[in-house]
Amino acid sequence: MRRPGSIAATLFTLASLAALGSEAGVLPLREMLLAIPVTPRLGGDGTRPVANDDAFTFQTPNSPKRHQRPFSFGNRLFNTNWVEAPGSVKAFDGLGPMFNRVSCSGCHTRDGRGRPPENNRGPMDSMLLRISIPGKDAKVGVVPHSVYGDQISERAILHVEPEGRTEISYTEHPGTYGDGEKFSLRQPRYAITDLKYGDLGKDVMVSPRVAPAMVGLGLLQSVPDETLLALADPDDADGDGISGRANEVWDALAGKKSLGRFGWKANQPNLRQQNAGAAVGDIGIATSMAEAQNCTPAQFDCVKAINGGAPEMSDEFLDKLTLYTMTIAVPAQRNANDPVVKQGEELFRAMGCASCHMPTLQTKSVEHFSELENQTFHPFTDLLLHDMGEGLADNRPDFEATGREWRTPPLWGLGLIPVVNKHDFLLHDGRARGAAEAILWHGGEAEAAREAFRNAAKPERDALIAFLNSL
Repeated sequence: MRRPGSIAATLFTLASLAALGSEAGVLPLREMLLAIPVTPRLGGDGTRPVANDDAFTFQTPNSPKRHQRPFSFGNRLFNTNWVEAPGSVKAFDGLGPMFNRVSCSGCHTRDGRGRPPENNRGPMDSMLLRISIPGKDAKVGVVPHSVYGDQISERAILHVEPEGRTEISYTEHPGTYGDGEKFSLRQPRYAITDLKYGDLGKDVMVSPRVAPAMVGLGLLQSVPDETLLALADPDDADGDGISGRANEVWDALAGKKSLGRFGWKANQPNLRQQNAGAAVGDIGIATSMAEAQNCTPAQFDCVKAINGGAPEMSDEFLDKLTLYTMTIAVPAQRNANDPVVKQGEELFRAMGCASCHMPTLQTKSVEHFSELENQTFHPFTDLLLHDMGEGLADNRPDFEATGREWRTPPLWGLGLIPVVNKHDFLLHDGRARGAAEAILWHGGEAEAAREAFRNAAKPERDALIAFLNSL
């Protein structure tokens, strides 16, 4: 039985309306959005035509004057190195006791994308391991490990032992394109070594996560829930093999379940909660939204360590950090008029990539953020969960996301990652060496699109990659 006002009831209503609309000759929302031409202004009015190594760091050009100083301060917070308490500057102490990096930018360098460690042995600088044990918690989605929590902390303050260290090894899997050209895909394997607080146990679930780029996040937050639910097709009612689902997660601000939008499994409903979770989980900085230190009762020295007060990051700082992450501009598409790039966009749609990587979304009214209102923009994501097959499965559920499902990542800024971050390692764990390998790892709902790419002639494959690198 459907609960009145529930997400399931809303989805049922939207599906019914879509069916009625089709009978009346009105295009469903998906078809309407797909019919909107992609322009180089990928972020709508929040686009900046910049393609250097600072391309992910600018404020949206349409931001009102009242947001410019808070953006600058939020940028300072994003790049600040927090220190162990007690510090000479009280506002910026409280690091740890356990942590992965000392600042937000330590993972998101130049507001960009992280990568696996170069020597395959930690400490990880812009990547981490989520862990949990089987089970489901209504408010955190997973059941944290009783000793190690929900992620491995590879660094710690003085007199506290870090939890462990990650080692990565790769196995190469050869493959062949339809025309006979060979390729190889590398599959990672993770080992957690130097464990300081005992064995993890046999039932621990591990999921590697690379830090994503920060552009355009406010636009993604501002897409109406109704849009995501209208795009969802959990039972594949249209029979196209694509069955995107919305994750339903705990929203601490609302005190109830909401749609998830952020994180590799869409396990966070908004940027304020995402930022608060990253502050305590990655840096060990407590906020009013995440008050407990990142220690478990079994970690005695961590529990006894001096902290930076309660909270360690004030609500004022958290608000400005959130404004910063909401109003980072999206770089414009490059080479949009190149015939090869145009061919690549046509192939992107023809091969079925646009079924999940929705080229266009729209916002409506947005309280307090006029720069995000009524925007038509091109992120190439539906913000939904999709089964990506066994090859990419982490086998770690998160709220409603299964161990085979991932949120469709946005593609804007993809071609600038080598410029900004000096690498091209893609997917949730950085295993793919460039866009072609990322496509070839696709399975599950994306298997047909992958095979269309694999069996295409080389000039067509090159055109699709040229289009992706133009974004």
